[in-house]
This record gives sequence, structure tokens and C-alpha cells, in this order.
Amino acid sequence: MTVRGVGVRARARTRVLDTSSGSGPGDSGSGSGGPGSDQLPVGIDELLERVREGYDRIEAQEAYEAARLGEALLVDIRYAALRERDGLVPGALVVERNELEWRLDPHGSHRAPEATSHDLRVVVICNEGYASSLAADSLHRLGLHRATDLVGGFQAWRAAGLPVGS
Repeated sequence: MTVRGVGVRARARTRVLDTSSGSGPGDSGSGSGGPGSDQLPVGIDELLERVREGYDRIEAQEAYEAARLGEALLVDIRYAALRERDGLVPGALVVERNELEWRLDPHGSHRAPEATSHDLRVVVICNEGYASSLAADSLHRLGLHRATDLVGGFQAWRAAGLPVGS
């Protein structure tokens, strides 16, 4: 499955599915989504469903145990106002969404020290488990094949009674 962004119009971004090739986001292939293209529009609900088919999501308790045992890196991508309002996941690496790929690319010049290999099991946490799915998909495209996201996001973590720091 390949998803390609085609531009910005009136502050709404349109996503399309490229049905003609294996090219991915950022590729300079000929499919532009314009007239005569083989690309079909994809709504956000369908996009989420499709990207989630590519990996197994993780529940809060399992994520907690994996992190506690050193088997996973929890990565909190919520923006600062939500972290200040709701609290922090203890031990999670805080990376704003717009920096995620740069900080977790093991070969990147701006990588976080925790981004040690493409085999790293990363659990992405957003507020409710939507943005984290798209982020996990992006990490898969970077080669982080064990990346996943937390079902229900931070809200599910807190509802499960798991530790929350300030």
C-alpha cells in the first residue's frame, strides 16, 4: 500500500492512494493525482484502517510491561499543552510529531540517543490513538519494522490506571 499527499487546498490536505505503482510519499514519480491519474482519493477513516492493517497495535498494559522490561521504547508525540494538562508517561521519550522521523531514524544526523537500530520496538503514543497510527506507519516506511502505536493513546493509558507523571 502506498499513500501519497497531493497538496494543500483551503487548509485541508487531500490524501490519495496510488494504485498504479509501488512508489511512496516523497517520490518524484509521474502520478500527481491530477487529471488522467490512476490515483483515487482516500478519506482519513479509510487511510487509518489501511495503515493499521500493516502492523499490530498494542494495548496500554502490554505497552507498559514491554517498556518496564526494556523491550520497547515508548514515544510520546503529544504536543506540550496536552502533556502539561494531562501529565507524562514515565520513561517515555518525548518527541513532537513534526520531529519524529528525524529523531528516530537510526542513521539520521538528528537522531535521539535511544534510536539505536531499525530493530527497535517503538510504541508511539498520541492523545487518543489516531495521529500515532499515522506516525507508526511513517516509521515503518523509514525501516523501523517493529514500530506500533498505543490503542486509545494516552487517554487509554490513564484509564488503565497506569503511572502518570507531572
